[in-house]
Amino acid sequence: MDALLIALADPARWRLVSLLAERPRSVGVLAQLAGARQPQTTKHLQTLERADVVISRRTGQRRIYALRSAALRELAATLNGLADTADRSGGPGETYERYGRGLDAERLAAEEPGWADGRSFGFRRSLTGRPERVWRHLTETSLLARWWTPDDLRVSELVFEAVPGGRIVQEYRDAEDTDGSEPVAGRAEGTVDDVRPGERLAYRLSPLLPDGGTAFTAHVDFGLRPAGTGNGTDLEVRYRVTDSTVDSADFVAGIEIGFGQSLDKLASVLAAEAHDSDTRTDTDVRTDSDVRNDNDTRSAK
Repeated sequence: MDALLIALADPARWRLVSLLAERPRSVGVLAQLAGARQPQTTKHLQTLERADVVISRRTGQRRIYALRSAALRELAATLNGLADTADRSGGPGETYERYGRGLDAERLAAEEPGWADGRSFGFRRSLTGRPERVWRHLTETSLLARWWTPDDLRVSELVFEAVPGGRIVQEYRDAEDTDGSEPVAGRAEGTVDDVRPGERLAYRLSPLLPDGGTAFTAHVDFGLRPAGTGNGTDLEVRYRVTDSTVDSADFVAGIEIGFGQSLDKLASVLAAEAHDSDTRTDTDVRTDSDVRNDNDTRSAK
């Protein structure tokens, strides 16, 4: 594939491919139609032939070149696959486009301090596990770090003191920036306001601007209650903006998408843990049964 891409990257060679798509032609005719010298045209055709884009045969005193469609169809299939991946419904590309549209609108609205004050967002999720289990994922740093970032990001520093007045520090980087060489993707600092284990968690969190100033203050309130059926938890989150600065538009534009993705990750983590727990339980039951069968067999002997 690399040889094919290199061969097609030159405009002169691409012109020859276009001419050969119409019909097979000789080197001399191709040179005339392309407005190029014949020796240079021959070199271009040889490059295309090595990449399996064209094939040639000598007919009398002329060498005739023809296009081979297989390589082009393979390239087209690869490019179509890449485009389909980028355009898949609900994928990162679609999310990025949606964020871009929101960003343009928020930047236009951010004309003076306080422009986004009072803006509120609501989130609801039905989670696997009892409220006590969900609570641990909301307050224990080792569990928080597994979900408390938007997609494609990872927690690089986290402090969460789950007591009234407790300190919060959240820093995150690109998930693929494993050596930390890229700039920090985001950092926020805040304070815990209310702690009612298994029922309510409220805190204030302020994303920081590159100069260290605060972009805005987010007032985040988590409410937990047992689901009506089963062992699940109904989670309701209220998110309200105050103290917004003119430079906060980029952050405000990403609240609905980014925080929503974080909660989706929380739901996935809890569901995966429940599945693993069920699998281990099934294995334990089978093992106990096997032990009893072994004992019965030995007793019979």
